[in-house]
Amino acid sequence: MSLPTSASAEIGVIGGSGFYSFLDNVTEVEIETPYGPPSDPITLGELGGRRVAFVPRHGRDHRFPPHRIPYRANLWALRSLGVRQVLAPSAVGSLTPEYGPGTLAVPDQLVDRTSARPQTFYDEGAAVHVSFSDPYCPDGRGIALSTARAAEWPPVDGGTLVVIEGPRFSTRAESQWFAGQGWTLVGMTGHPEAVLARELALCYTPLCLVTDLDAGIEEGEGVTMDEVFRVFAENIDRLRPLVADIVAALPRERTCPCANVLDGMKLPITLP
Repeated sequence: MSLPTSASAEIGVIGGSGFYSFLDNVTEVEIETPYGPPSDPITLGELGGRRVAFVPRHGRDHRFPPHRIPYRANLWALRSLGVRQVLAPSAVGSLTPEYGPGTLAVPDQLVDRTSARPQTFYDEGAAVHVSFSDPYCPDGRGIALSTARAAEWPPVDGGTLVVIEGPRFSTRAESQWFAGQGWTLVGMTGHPEAVLARELALCYTPLCLVTDLDAGIEEGEGVTMDEVFRVFAENIDRLRPLVADIVAALPRERTCPCANVLDGMKLPITLP
């Protein structure tokens, strides 16, 4: 599929509510992919002097639950537009009382506890094994951390995000087990996004906004969807400009390992 030259971007943002109108001079483009359509048409625009493509992770009407998001189509569509760096803001639960609602975290590790999501582009034709020991872009993480500090929103540097299947929240026993492993955050969308980005040689940087203490961390009724949406909405006016500042600060030429992760590999598919 050929696209007009104006339908291009260098940075992708995969986000949810509150990010639908944060770009300037926007246009929309519908992308066809071998994996079906993305969550919604891609919004292209300007942010921080950079060309940005925005994907509403759950669809604009939030119709895709976490286990039904078309992750492969979303990442493929971004790469086909020229995107090579991806920022991924999301709501997460905290597995430690030290990180209360409103905390910003940039984890450096990931644990996959999902069970039914397609999580590779290379499932036939030839075996392709990408390096994933460090799942996030080191350059993107460093810029996200320094930018947040400059914005006087001191971030948590590092930690482990455990991604659960959803759409239900964790039981108390599950939450206590996750915390007992030393994991610090729990969410539903960070995987397979991160590994699919790596399989396309894209940089992927998570921005995790803590909206709740997970079920096993404190007594009470446990986390609710209303609580998650409320806390995220309370912080969106702080998160939007931070994303814009990070976009502006991302390198124009990549020197991180993400760019070369597929070098020397014989791929069974042609990448866009």
